[in-house]
Amino acid sequence: MTEVSSNVDPIAPDDVAILGIPYDLNSTFLRGSAEAPLRIRETLHSGSANLCVESGMDLGREMRWRDAGDLTFPPDESHLKRIEVGVSRLLEKGARVISLGGDHSVTHPILQAYSRYYSGLTILHLDAHPDLYDQYEGNREANACPFARIMEKGLARRLVQVGIRTMNPHQQQQADRFGVEVLKIEAWRSVLSMDLAGPLYLSLDIDVLDPAFAPGVSHHEPGGLTTRDVLTIIQNLKDPVVGADIVEFNPRRDPTGATAMVAAKLTKEVSALLLKNSL
Repeated sequence: MTEVSSNVDPIAPDDVAILGIPYDLNSTFLRGSAEAPLRIRETLHSGSANLCVESGMDLGREMRWRDAGDLTFPPDESHLKRIEVGVSRLLEKGARVISLGGDHSVTHPILQAYSRYYSGLTILHLDAHPDLYDQYEGNREANACPFARIMEKGLARRLVQVGIRTMNPHQQQQADRFGVEVLKIEAWRSVLSMDLAGPLYLSLDIDVLDPAFAPGVSHHEPGGLTTRDVLTIIQNLKDPVVGADIVEFNPRRDPTGATAMVAAKLTKEVSALLLKNSL
């Protein structure tokens, strides 16, 4: 049985549960994103800012906003299976889960769990990279591959990618194969008028942002979205959002804490979105 570092028993239907997934063993470039859940929590509660979101909702007074702790990863178990079971434990209680990664490979087991509770999922994927490799240097579970696994298993009905600016020929072939709707960086605003038709799952890779706004990521890819662009996307989602992950923040590349603050703000705004959807 998968365990987390805090008790999930009090979590009730319609709660929004924050689950830390401190895992970066499938990162293709740098380690460090496993340290993100702790750093995001520290920033949320640092006193540097408060727990109010831009709409005025005070998460500190919201009883349905819950912290489910962090998953742990014993060396003798399948780490990806542990993620799937840990998320499933929260979903079976009726919660909506915001997973704090970790590298982007965690999205595959998260969606493996979600697909058993929600049929016909649409994924809105914000990222600099399409993460559609069939395999990366022999690893089919690398953080460059999760959406290939998700789509080939039929875990989602539709995948919409926004902010992509590193598409290579192989990944374009994969996108064509799976019918992925890729809105490259020059066309990102189209998502605001698209019919995304829930249930909707949001997968937010911090490197969708330009490194000027979020340098604390493993893969710096210039030419990205601004923080306000991403907030606008989140705040304009109208279809029911049933879960989200926020991944690829790497505290080792964030000496000033600027990216931690961005990640914390995005966590707050996504939390408010899920809480609003569950009213």
